[in-house]
Amino acid sequence: MNKLAGIYVHIPFCIKKCPYCNFYSITDQSLKQPFIEALIQEMQMASSPSLLFDTLYFGGGTPSVLRPENIGRIIENAYGLFNISTDSEVTIEVNPGTVTSEQLPEYKNIGINRINIGAQSFNDEILDFLGRIHSSNDAELTIRGARKAGFDNIGIDLIYGIPGQTKEMWLSDLHRAVEFKPEHLSCYMLTYEKGTPLDIDRRQGKVKPVADSLSADLFETTMEYLSAHGYVQYEISNFAKNASRISRHNMKYWSFSPYLGFGPSAHSFTGHQRYWNCRSVKKYIENIKEGRLPVEEKEILSKEQRMMEMVYLGLRKTDGIDIDVIDETLGINFRQMFAEKIKQLEEDGYILPIQPKNRCALSRKGMLFLDSIAPILMIDD
Repeated sequence: MNKLAGIYVHIPFCIKKCPYCNFYSITDQSLKQPFIEALIQEMQMASSPSLLFDTLYFGGGTPSVLRPENIGRIIENAYGLFNISTDSEVTIEVNPGTVTSEQLPEYKNIGINRINIGAQSFNDEILDFLGRIHSSNDAELTIRGARKAGFDNIGIDLIYGIPGQTKEMWLSDLHRAVEFKPEHLSCYMLTYEKGTPLDIDRRQGKVKPVADSLSADLFETTMEYLSAHGYVQYEISNFAKNASRISRHNMKYWSFSPYLGFGPSAHSFTGHQRYWNCRSVKKYIENIKEGRLPVEEKEILSKEQRMMEMVYLGLRKTDGIDIDVIDETLGINFRQMFAEKIKQLEEDGYILPIQPKNRCALSRKGMLFLDSIAPILMIDD
């Protein structure tokens, strides 16, 4: 596999857990220093002589709970241990309320060139419902601070489809975000992940999800509003000012590219194999201290699994699946195999005409039904 690879570093600490989030994190800050030492050791234990990396991404959790000098140590070690290109995209996720105006220039100075700000909303009532520790004013200060610090690649995350949220409220959030002229916007539909406090409230009837019709309307509103304001949609939830501001790292997940993950719960993918680390900071640190990689499980992907991921992830991108790549990778004839189904999906307006680019891509209408359409274009186990 000759694709450029990515490195993901999972920082598993939060000031407070958000009720909708199912990413692994803890609020015990006392383990930060032993975690950093273990993380650097894990990177030293990993080997990737054949891979060239062009992205380094700090996610979480809340990476901005670590001081810039600690993030700097991790970056320095990554560059010393791995073959990372000089024009790499280096991203950090920051949450308003966890980062100061003094720290933002420091993050820039240690080599971070892309910052992703978890604003989620500019409406204080919605932020309260989402359990965020920051206010709308904090979000604005962080965004302005990042620009003042010299960041020319700023991403803002927003969430919609929240109980009680109207179309007008969502448009107000989009308007406020666009006013800052960010290079990138991620707009996620609120999901009720199994086991989260929000999902428990839903099952107990304390929270009522928005109607499917409103969800669809908000999704279409997002695409129309951002398109009208100069943003290009390149994935179902992601929009960029231009091709150079697409998240190079996240594109790796949707394009079946290799990546290495470090830290508790982090996943790695080599093209045929996927493996992931244990979901426990303490267990992670113990494993590393004993000289063992903290891998919890590995799986070799079958042809069917690889096809499932290539189709599902490929259809998330607005330019869809590259049929030549899927044919070459899996040794199939995709168009011949699904000729009747493709014809029907085209006629029903769910996928765009495959010619002339030989790509299978969802239409705007089709994007609403990704979970139903993807299985139609897969080999049965």
